[in-house]
Amino acid sequence: MMDDQQITQMLLNSETQRQGFEAAVRQYGEQLYWQVRKIVLTHDDADDVVQNTFLKAWNALDTFGGDSKAFTWLSRIAINEALDLLRKNKRRMTVSEDEYSVASSLLADPYFDGTETEALLQEAIAQLPDVQRTVFQLRYFDELKYSDISQMLGTTEGSLKASYHIAVKKISEFFKLRD
Repeated sequence: MMDDQQITQMLLNSETQRQGFEAAVRQYGEQLYWQVRKIVLTHDDADDVVQNTFLKAWNALDTFGGDSKAFTWLSRIAINEALDLLRKNKRRMTVSEDEYSVASSLLADPYFDGTETEALLQEAIAQLPDVQRTVFQLRYFDELKYSDISQMLGTTEGSLKASYHIAVKKISEFFKLRD
């Protein structure tokens, strides 16, 4: 197993790019899957997003300058892919929001092994705007530092902190209304 710095160096060297990319897929594939799964919620969508992420990364390998860690670069691509998928799905959604429940959908998903409370938490998170949802998930579930999230999303730490704070308030309100 290689560390991120070794993978980054391999990606920057044209003679070792392929091996570096293969190492990145092996090392980060599962981590990216779970990061994306928290955003798109379903196994199939997460699988598609991760696959698209690696395709985009491979095609853009020449643009990777090593300014960030390999994982940060891949995470940024994955998050953008996940958010793009959510936007596409919103445009295609024909079921009214009253008829669709994220919690019900998750509880019916054979890949979901959480409790009803966890499904309700995902329902609350799903109601957040895309950026707030992503910031909340990266900070709360992945326990990433604001500086790392800032690199992934290309925004300031101050705006991330504000987004996280607002997201926490909205999630708290969601649960208060359920009591």
